[in-house]
Formats: sequence, structure tokens, C-alpha cells
Amino acid sequence: MASRVDERSAIGATGGLTGLECGDEIELKPVPLGPEEAAYLNIQRTAETLAWKLTELLKPSGITATQYYVLRILRSAGSCGLACSEIAERMVTRDSDVTRLLDRMEKMGLITRCREQRDRRVVTTCLTSDASGLLQKLDAPVARLMEGLLGGLGDRRLNMLSELLELARQNAT
Repeated sequence: MASRVDERSAIGATGGLTGLECGDEIELKPVPLGPEEAAYLNIQRTAETLAWKLTELLKPSGITATQYYVLRILRSAGSCGLACSEIAERMVTRDSDVTRLLDRMEKMGLITRCREQRDRRVVTTCLTSDASGLLQKLDAPVARLMEGLLGGLGDRRLNMLSELLELARQNAT
């Protein structure tokens, strides 16, 4: 039987748990959350769960979710491609080093980069034909995944959810 440990006696001066044996149980009292914090935690947990599912789907293809989104961004740009800064602006998550991300993707044969003739400071990134083929192979499985994960909410609720999340994002900026 797991013993109950008083939280105050279990936490040492450094804030870590002390004097506990493996298997001891700490009885923690739930801390009431305000609606904002509860919503925030739900958004974080849901985002993590959904991201994990996409990561698992993409794993056999040898790309990460971030790389997948870069490929989609470049596909939407068409044959003109985009500069590194434009890719960074359109990304779903903030990557502190887009240049290194693109370096890895170039080594994988997913993108090409070329320096602009008019302005040698600008490097344009484009999809390779291999990357276009990979995206075409992934389109249907990703669509099925999204349908399986979120389709049960129905169009009306999905639209409402999107609107609410956009409002929250606007409030955060």
C-alpha cells in the first residue's frame, strides 16, 4: 500500500522531493484553475496530442512536422520559391534557426537554394521534384488523419473553434 506523504515534509529546501522511496504516493490537492488557465492548458495538451499524431504519420517518410510545413509553404509559393525570411514568417511554429533547418532539408534533397541575380543578398528556396512527389504521397494520409482527429466536431464547431483560437492569438500579439 502506498503511503501518504505530507507535501510540506516531502519538499526540501531546494524545492525538490526528499526522503521518498520509489512507489511512495504524494497526495496533492487540486489547485483550482481560472477559466483562462484551464483553457490554456487544454489548448497546450490538445496541440501536443495532435502534433504527436502528425509526427508519427510523417516518421516513415523521414521528415519532421516542421519540415513538412516548410514543404507545404514552398509548394504554395509555386515555382518562384521564397526567401528564408518569408518562409520563417509563414511557419506554424517559430524556429529560431530557419537557415539550419533549410540546410538539413537541402542535404536531404528536398529543396534547392539559389542566389538572386538582381540582389545577391537574397537566397531563394524552391522544392525539388522529390519533395513535390513526397507531398503528393502525403496529401491523402494527412487529410485522413485530420479528418479522424477533428472531423467528429463537425464543420460548425470546427469553424467556431478556429475563430476562437484566432481571437486568442490576436490577443496574444
